[in-house]
Amino acid sequence: MPEIPVSSLDPRVQKQIENSQIALQRGNLDYVLDVTTQVLKSAPGCLPVRRLQRVAQLRQLGSKNKLFAKAFGSVTQAGFLFGGGKKDPSKALETAEKMLASDPTSVPALKLLAEAAQGLDMPDTVAFAWEAIHELNPGDREALLNFGEACLVAKRPKDALRAADELLKLKPQDGDALSLMRKAAIAQTTEKGNWEDKGSFRDKLKDESQSTMLEQASKIVTSEEMTQKLIDEALERLKMQPDNLNHYRSVVDGYRKLNKLDEALEYVEKARALPSGAADTTLAKQASDLRTAILEKRIKELESQVALSPENAEFAAALAKAKREFAETQLAEAKAYVERYPNDYAARFTLGNLHFEAGDYQNAIANYQQAQKNPKVRISAITGMGKALKARKMFDLAVAQFQTAKSELPGMDDLKKDVIYELASCYESMGKKTEAIAEYKIIYSDDIGFRDVADKINAFYSS
Repeated sequence: MPEIPVSSLDPRVQKQIENSQIALQRGNLDYVLDVTTQVLKSAPGCLPVRRLQRVAQLRQLGSKNKLFAKAFGSVTQAGFLFGGGKKDPSKALETAEKMLASDPTSVPALKLLAEAAQGLDMPDTVAFAWEAIHELNPGDREALLNFGEACLVAKRPKDALRAADELLKLKPQDGDALSLMRKAAIAQTTEKGNWEDKGSFRDKLKDESQSTMLEQASKIVTSEEMTQKLIDEALERLKMQPDNLNHYRSVVDGYRKLNKLDEALEYVEKARALPSGAADTTLAKQASDLRTAILEKRIKELESQVALSPENAEFAAALAKAKREFAETQLAEAKAYVERYPNDYAARFTLGNLHFEAGDYQNAIANYQQAQKNPKVRISAITGMGKALKARKMFDLAVAQFQTAKSELPGMDDLKKDVIYELASCYESMGKKTEAIAEYKIIYSDDIGFRDVADKINAFYSS
């Protein structure tokens, strides 16, 4: 399946993409996503369109409550993660796109996209997927290395050299990075030689012109200059109409597009200070989302600093503090949401998870009980309740939960293996070794590499 530029698409489709760029500038994300999704169905190898789609997806995620979007994503995507893209890359590509539509920050989805693109012979899309993973996790060595290797396959030695350079900053004597740098340097030299040997001077200029057009076609995200201009215009309107909430919203939207989150939060708070904005629930939600996004951004920055300077205790302490603040903010937001919407049982499942992560198992159990009323999260809520009871050493009650979850899960996927493992672990803690080993054998028969099941089975037979 070839990768194609925008210029090779039907002129009517090109016009739609052009309109999508304008829509992106104006914040009409639904239009952008509708158009790009339709185009990619017929032209999955058009990377510029995929890039445009990703920008819109990330902005849409930023405008939503990330906490609940990610919680729903983890539930709805659970069934997608165990197929792989090697056997049927076209199906895997479709699955990856569905997952990314739900959560564009899903690393498993991006990995599946890379695997599917590789099977469909779309090397630039493979590199795009690994680069997206690297942007989400700058300290992830594997993602950066895979990005560099993918750039080599895509005949982009300069980008491969850049990846190798970043890897060596993380670890100066990284053997894989040094190997990547050597291969990229050779590829770049070969590329230069091909240029010198290829055709007439006029042909070379024609190729260079086409390359420039392709590069420009891929850069279809909103320019910072245009966004800043829109912000300035909104600020001028705000001076003339200081009580108009729509002008505040335009300013906030612009700053969010530029990723200037502190400035965006400043104007949200100014809007909320107005009599007309005090009772506006959308502004309250926007302020909450921005505070969360600012903390997430801070965590990523600190993670990069820690990765570069792991011995720096000050960076490590700052990262730990930022993560604590983020967890506290998430918990406070989830509590407030459930107080407003007590019958949103999926939200209660999210709140139960946050209580569990905070070590508050009693409140986790209470919310997991309520969450079981939602069929979409029922099994996960039962499992969560079992783990919370296990953490409180109420092993007999935990066993009952895990047995229920086990009986309601039809196939032997990773979720069911996890449930059976937890059930066996409870039996071990109760001193019921026969029952425990019987459960471990079920997993062993299906997946010998799951956790430490092989070690447990081997120890049992050795004794």
